[in-house]
Amino acid sequence: EKSIDAYQYAIAIDEKFEYAYRNMADAYIRLRRYKEAIEALEKILELSKPEELIYEAIGHCYGKINHFAKARFYYKKAIHINPYDSKLYYKIASTYMGEQHWQSAIKQLEEAMRIHRLKPEYSLAMGQCYMQLQQYKFAIQYFGNVISLRPKGMVGWNEIIKCLYIAGYYTDALKQTDLGNRVTNGKPIFLFYNALILLKMHKVKEGLLKLENALQQSPHGIKKIIDLDPSILQNTRVVELITRYKKSKQ
Repeated sequence: EKSIDAYQYAIAIDEKFEYAYRNMADAYIRLRRYKEAIEALEKILELSKPEELIYEAIGHCYGKINHFAKARFYYKKAIHINPYDSKLYYKIASTYMGEQHWQSAIKQLEEAMRIHRLKPEYSLAMGQCYMQLQQYKFAIQYFGNVISLRPKGMVGWNEIIKCLYIAGYYTDALKQTDLGNRVTNGKPIFLFYNALILLKMHKVKEGLLKLENALQQSPHGIKKIIDLDPSILQNTRVVELITRYKKSKQ
């Protein structure tokens, strides 16, 4: 806030002081005041030559306020200046994902991956798009790429297990929970996934034991599997277990 006041004072002295607008825009973005950031960034465009970074920043701001078409417009202007920046295609894809236009997002991600194939963020977004299209085999392939690139990161493991579960590949999902558990040094979330899958496979006794073990380690982890499959709460024994551990933590 104080830096913005100083930049506004500088602009009052010299309204063509470009660097003051640049720094002020950055401060507004940090404060999540995106509309004001856009005004400052547009002023920079009036005062200087077209610049990839400024167009990208305007696109970022419009994306943050869910004006996805306008965000794309500015990302495309940035691409016109630098067609080899893969993250611009990824950001355009993100705007399409925000609108649930999955096929359009995939086309942009393909462009991004032609430039930089080994970016885990791109494979993750690809997997999420294919998952939304219920093309689970493609989704699993891309989530597998994320795990290959970042084996100790949780995002890839979470996504591949959720995808396998939703697709009904319970045996494969169970294998991934065991593998993820080993690779990431025993995160409690894998016990929750394991319990959920066993219960879905009607291995009730084993599933309840895993769930109890998971609740002992991390009672709050239950939310992730309830989000994945709320029908788990139709099992009275599961509800009793959750209630018991909620009470024990009070």
